[in-house]
Amino acid sequence: MSQIDILLPKMGESVAEATIIKWLKNEGDRVEADEPIVEIATDKVDSEVPAPEAGILLKRLVNDGDVVKVGQPIAQIGTGAGVGASAPPATTNGASKQMAPPPAAAAPVVAPHPAQATSGPVSRTGPSGKFYSPLVRNIAANEGVSLAELESIAGSGQGGRVTKKDILDYLPNRSTAPAAVTGSPAAPQATVAPAPASTATPKSEPQAPKVLAGEGDELIEMDRMRRLIADHMVMSKRTSPHVTSFVEADVTNLVRWREKVKKAFEQREGEKITFTPIFIMAIVQAIKEMPMINVQVDGYNIIKKKDINIGMAAALPSGNLIVPVIKQADRLNLVGLTRTVNDLAARARAGKLQPDEIQGGTYTVTNVGTFGNVLGTPVINQPQVAIMATGAIRKKPAVIETPEGDLIGVRHMMFLSHSYDHRVVDGALGGRFVRRVADILESWSADQPF
Repeated sequence: MSQIDILLPKMGESVAEATIIKWLKNEGDRVEADEPIVEIATDKVDSEVPAPEAGILLKRLVNDGDVVKVGQPIAQIGTGAGVGASAPPATTNGASKQMAPPPAAAAPVVAPHPAQATSGPVSRTGPSGKFYSPLVRNIAANEGVSLAELESIAGSGQGGRVTKKDILDYLPNRSTAPAAVTGSPAAPQATVAPAPASTATPKSEPQAPKVLAGEGDELIEMDRMRRLIADHMVMSKRTSPHVTSFVEADVTNLVRWREKVKKAFEQREGEKITFTPIFIMAIVQAIKEMPMINVQVDGYNIIKKKDINIGMAAALPSGNLIVPVIKQADRLNLVGLTRTVNDLAARARAGKLQPDEIQGGTYTVTNVGTFGNVLGTPVINQPQVAIMATGAIRKKPAVIETPEGDLIGVRHMMFLSHSYDHRVVDGALGGRFVRRVADILESWSADQPF
């Protein structure tokens, strides 16, 4: 019997480590090739690690809650003849926990430094030697939790590590006073002469009201993805002053074209064509004409993005939302966009997206018409500065202008809603952009080839 190591796979250029969420197989269990054996999480997405070959899971090298680097061995399996007879006896939970020391001990801070009062990016390791996972650091950065505050949280993880539950439980009861003031033993004189009360009063942020469950109410704890969505939405509203412009578009020719070609398109390309890739195609064309929509903000600097990467919001069976990204969408034709949209949507629903596939977006579109909504006011997907919602297409009476005069006819109409960051996108640009997308859709030729 041969023995091979299972390594934490590379999950994208920007992902260097992941947290072990849950082992799906125990030591001594039979595993098949490509069968998931462990669930992992990065600060972006959850995924599974499959077995590279069939065999017996000999040893789990890491435990639930451990943070593992890409390329690090996480388990060993035995393959080849005799694997059934060579399976080791299953160890107890206590014994398995002694196999892998916590990663924090592998990289202690040699020269502790005073805690900083600012709440910028949180370092991997604190002055006490505690290790903070990517997810904990991401939540801390979004909520403005300083390193000193993290150090003060009693961790329930291995070796006293702060887990996501610890920091999420800490946030509602967080003190409004800066925690870093108490964490500087090198400067005790700073507490001798406090500033006058008139100038030292901190500006407290409004707190959400405490809600208590009544008799008969059901208490449902948010799952990890819903917590991330909630934090991201609140952060977006705090970051960007949102403005939304609306346009109604007559897409009768587009609807007729799709009805005419959808069977031939599926037979030729093996893909079903929906309205989503067409909407994306129109948005990409408008971005090329108005590139200042395709920007991001860094303080008082505007970063004009070279690539046009379109995120498309997708609803999951769990009710949560995820936004896979079509990279360099401006380089794809309608067939390429259709294939990419269908592939990303299918793998999003199946939970098979890779971390890199939900990163790097420069503009987002969400199809609220899928749920029968005629329009919506979407929240900007930070760090982008704009997002468009496409409403349901409905038959409505409308005025039709002809050389012989105006007529009333039944047309296919839809609303486009464009939310944008008023720090850098004024009403003129935001309004012109959504109007241009509508014009592109309205000018779609019923005889256009695919």
